[in-house]
Amino acid sequence: MSKPNVDGVHSDVKVVESPTRVLKAYDVLLRCIALSLTLVATIIVAVDHETKIISYAEMHFKATAKWEYMSAIVFFLVSNAIACSYAAISLVMTAMARSNGKDDVAVLVLTALDLVIMALLFSANGAASAVGLIARKGNSHVEWTKVCNVFDAYCRYITAALVLSIVGSATFLLLVLHSVLKLHYRST
Repeated sequence: MSKPNVDGVHSDVKVVESPTRVLKAYDVLLRCIALSLTLVATIIVAVDHETKIISYAEMHFKATAKWEYMSAIVFFLVSNAIACSYAAISLVMTAMARSNGKDDVAVLVLTALDLVIMALLFSANGAASAVGLIARKGNSHVEWTKVCNVFDAYCRYITAALVLSIVGSATFLLLVLHSVLKLHYRST
């Protein structure tokens, strides 16, 4: 049995938040996470470089590893920068949207754009992973030598950025699934 309140009336009324408000909070949270992950991945790659003095047959030369020197890493950096920019814009749009349930077109457009960004990030992650694997292990069939044994710090930072970007891609996947569920609940 419920306890009486100040004026002696028994009440079993519970305050329940509206489902659209809760869904919007999850949407904003996921977009903040995606923004953070892609921003940090972009910054890590953009500032990562390593210079070493390499000795070969009594010759010494300076070699530098930088994101600009490998097209797959350039694609990775640009894709994460695009995803970060999009996440910021979509976060503002989502936070400012009214929760009246009549913005199905806006939700559909954001879902389609989330899907495009997710595909872009997964593609860039795949390209960077392939190049990273060759850099780490080399390829004896075509006489490509390992690079990460020389530029170990550079490879560690690229790996960290890649992990962050993969989690960011998964976050965009969750955004797509969340939007689909949101559209489904609105239609029922």
